[in-house]
Amino acid sequence: MRRAHVYLALRYLGLLSILAISIGPFLWQFATSIKGPGEDVFVPDFIPDDPTFGNYAAVAEVVPVWTFALNSLGVASVNVITNCLGAAMAGYALARLKFRGRRFAAVIFASSILVPFEAIMISLFLVMRGFGLTNTLTGVVLPGAIAALNVLLLRNAFLALPAEVEEAAVIDGANAWQRFTRLGLPSVKGTLVVVALFSFMFSWDDFLWPLIVLSDQEKYTLTIGLAYLQGTFVQNQRLVAAGTIIAVVPLILLFLLLQKHFFRGVGEGAIKG
Repeated sequence: MRRAHVYLALRYLGLLSILAISIGPFLWQFATSIKGPGEDVFVPDFIPDDPTFGNYAAVAEVVPVWTFALNSLGVASVNVITNCLGAAMAGYALARLKFRGRRFAAVIFASSILVPFEAIMISLFLVMRGFGLTNTLTGVVLPGAIAALNVLLLRNAFLALPAEVEEAAVIDGANAWQRFTRLGLPSVKGTLVVVALFSFMFSWDDFLWPLIVLSDQEKYTLTIGLAYLQGTFVQNQRLVAAGTIIAVVPLILLFLLLQKHFFRGVGEGAIKG
């Protein structure tokens, strides 16, 4: 009994250590963002002596952070829609439709995940320049419009759809589109939430590709804007911390709203009703 208590205490100690490592830097950053002018930002004080939210207002006054945030929101929202629709259709085709080269196509999608973005970014930039999409938010969206990983996630989810259910739909005269919309999509709602969350997070946090494509400040996404902010206020870490919190809060709120669907989404594949 005593040994069981020791194991339990060690388990909780390990969990608390992981929690401190995970959220400790975020709490320190938030505390830094509300510290007053006279407080030391390099001391890990999680409760400032003179807290103020004026740093957030100061960021918005000097740098158009809300314009950057709206640009990022637009890019991320479009990316979510294109990934959910495009990856769902591609995943359903790979999982449920029979056509020549289906397995080879699945291998191509899987192989593309192994290619680092840095190896193809010059080619992508040349393609965007050829289409006249440099310095546009459309050029930021297109390379990640349908991610190979999302296609494979949805393919695996569609594979869990019972074959008998789809065969019954075929007997009833349902075509491929009807089977996709009425049987396939309802069975993978959880996985679609996972795809939507991954797509939003990737687009919101992406820095390298927008930096390559965009040149006008009014079209910058939030990640580029924060880098510009750090260069402007290199001696004032309070404003840099405030800008970082502005970028992180939407992701936290989105995850809190979708966490129930997120944790059960990958294994979901049953038909309801």
